[in-house]
Amino acid sequence: MELFKLNKIYFLGIGGIGMSALARYFNAKGVKVSGYDKTSTFLTQELEKEGIDIHYFDNPDFIDNSIELIIYTPAIPKDLKEWGFALQMDCPLMKRSEILGLLTKDYFTIAVAGTHGKTSITSMIAHVLHYAGIDIIAFIGGVSKNYNSNLLLNQNSKVIVVEADEFDRSFLNLNPDVVVVSSIDSDHLDIYKTRDNLINTYYQFIENVKIGGKIFAKKFAFPKEPHGKEFQTYSIGEISDTIARNIKVENGDFIFDFKKADIEIKNLILCVPGRYNVENALAAIIVALSLNLDPNVIREALKVYTGVKRRFEYQIKRPDFVYIDDYAHHPEEIKALITAVKELYPRKKITGIFQPHLFTRTRDCMEGFAESLAMLDCLILLEIYPAREVPINGVNSDILLDMVKSNSKILVTKERALEIIKEEKPEVLLTIGAGDIDQLIMPILNYFNFL
Repeated sequence: MELFKLNKIYFLGIGGIGMSALARYFNAKGVKVSGYDKTSTFLTQELEKEGIDIHYFDNPDFIDNSIELIIYTPAIPKDLKEWGFALQMDCPLMKRSEILGLLTKDYFTIAVAGTHGKTSITSMIAHVLHYAGIDIIAFIGGVSKNYNSNLLLNQNSKVIVVEADEFDRSFLNLNPDVVVVSSIDSDHLDIYKTRDNLINTYYQFIENVKIGGKIFAKKFAFPKEPHGKEFQTYSIGEISDTIARNIKVENGDFIFDFKKADIEIKNLILCVPGRYNVENALAAIIVALSLNLDPNVIREALKVYTGVKRRFEYQIKRPDFVYIDDYAHHPEEIKALITAVKELYPRKKITGIFQPHLFTRTRDCMEGFAESLAMLDCLILLEIYPAREVPINGVNSDILLDMVKSNSKILVTKERALEIIKEEKPEVLLTIGAGDIDQLIMPILNYFNFL
């Protein structure tokens, strides 16, 4: 398909983080973009400001016969009237991942995959390359705080940086030149059924790396190193091809040394918190060095990297009260988040409001969630956010709450959660989750900023 010759494209589920980046891309290329989503959000409002027509009620009348391509997300409900209408149209209907596959075909492509960490690594790589003056296109699975967007677009670019999503096996549509794999923990088992199937699909993904390409993976992400590919590992805690040494915290910043073979970069400063971000930075540095970037430019770029919205995002940072919002929705992500907070605030009581995301993920990771949430001094648990799913018998927040070994835990509504933190006035507060828990951010800010 000649994507660049299209005049009108329609998006089903335009408000998703990946879909909205694609919509921005085509809109910037002069294509008439329109679409549907069920809810108005910050992202959709930004798209509308950029001239994209969006509606929020299911009405096939908005899909006119002049539409030349419909792009959809697999997360849309199959009983959607617009989906049924789209299936009957004489018009190509393609997944977001298929479009990304077509877009990246003729570019030097850097793809970042992993159960968690991929958004931060993608944004870091994009930032470092952009800072170094390399023209890139970057599709990021979150809003970069440096650029206030999930899309970086240079019209003359020959390089694409893309987040490679394992959901629905989407990343198999890509044929990258460079791959980063940050982790392969059990997730999306509604799609893969077993962890072995998930791991095998990651092996399929790296088989798609072009001849002469490179694979950088966190140590032990893959049970066995793949044959016939240039494969290197990185880690902050294991003996690897690339390691971080002398990690320390000074004034809230992480300082560390990068070491790979005969290359050493000392006293790197990373302003985004958490040892897991040091590990993410290792991946970004390796990719940048593989493109022959100057180590001093990499150092300066990382020093001014400010992160991704809803990834360890400080909302309030005062001596008497700290409020951090994070998108973490997998047990390992929650564990990494709380560990980082404890390292920064070792003598403060940490209260977390957590909203589980998806019934299947809660079912498959129940023990992991219980273990990681027990790290909090006080847990305020919300009901499961269903997203695209219907409830599953025997899977609910009551069961999860019972499994959490804590003397301070409660299951409440979002409204009651807000009342509790007003009453308790916690020292450190976390809102955690990938659902609509972000609706609590503004009420919390409005209250605590006026104390």
